[in-house]
Amino acid sequence: MSTHYLPVREDWLATTSEEILDPGQMIVDPHHHLWDRPGWRYLLDEMLADIRGGHDVRATVFVQARAMHRAGGPAAMQPVGETEFANGVAAMCASGGYGDVRVCAGIVGFADLRLGDEVRPVLEAHCRAGGDRFRGIRHIATWDFEPELLNPAYQPAEDMLDSPGFRAGFAHLAPLGLSYDAWLYFHQLPRLISLARAFPGTPIVLDHCGGILGIGRFAGKRDEVFAEWQRHMRELASCPNVMVKLGGLGMRLPGFGLEKGATAPSSALLAETWRPWMEACIEIFGTSRCMFESNFPVDKGGYGYVACWNAFKRLAQGASATEKADLFWRSATRFYRLPINEGGNS
Repeated sequence: MSTHYLPVREDWLATTSEEILDPGQMIVDPHHHLWDRPGWRYLLDEMLADIRGGHDVRATVFVQARAMHRAGGPAAMQPVGETEFANGVAAMCASGGYGDVRVCAGIVGFADLRLGDEVRPVLEAHCRAGGDRFRGIRHIATWDFEPELLNPAYQPAEDMLDSPGFRAGFAHLAPLGLSYDAWLYFHQLPRLISLARAFPGTPIVLDHCGGILGIGRFAGKRDEVFAEWQRHMRELASCPNVMVKLGGLGMRLPGFGLEKGATAPSSALLAETWRPWMEACIEIFGTSRCMFESNFPVDKGGYGYVACWNAFKRLAQGASATEKADLFWRSATRFYRLPINEGGNS
């Protein structure tokens, strides 16, 4: 397992057990991965085991993670294999043989947008491979000059979002009805603001609360990071085509360090830790532009699935029924155009 990820320790996760809060709250999980890597398998069985912990998860959105790329063919087309894989998992769940949850009801893949106009056939191949489930592209933009902050699997240029090639490729998303998942760090948000303003007709969702950092040179600078992050987020919110995913704070990058505890964190501790960031997102963007996400199995290194969604429920405790619907399923369903209605049927 890469040192970029916190290791998943099932025995450690088992040290914390909780009752499900508000078990009737319908949930769409708009951000998770599936993969089979050396020492780390997280496929449908593992995902279902987490979901069956008791929360009412009706559907999920699969987001690219370099899983099941084709072994041959043109390099640009190889990521289409991931969409084929995710669509197969979705078909398994649509059979009803795995319960009521529709895993991979929406699929976000990867295409190298730096290819410019040449990315069009790749996007069209994704759309064919994903059928009516393919929704968008994530081309990761995380950049920093500190190696400690980077995932070595992704090496984008600092100015990737501004580059002519990337923007020429990005221009093909909206005509195909596709959205963009943005994963970058908080100090890069001005580049996303520029991109969102240049393409107001392309739906964009910002992953993981906007890339909060608390390790490396940002360690011990929580207040300074928060101030800069909040300033950028307020400016980003002026772009009506942008929404935000609330989650991803179980990674090593924010530096909360809860994975160092003798026992896995409770939902109460998670809610207390996340509250300043997530409440600020909700205050800035409004519930109709925010959605809770699990980011499993990446965040599973920091806490369990039950505690994760219990923490979200604690954070939303004072919200109205309409606001809760937004945060737990409606914003995600609207952004990804999922066939989920108020009754949870697809």
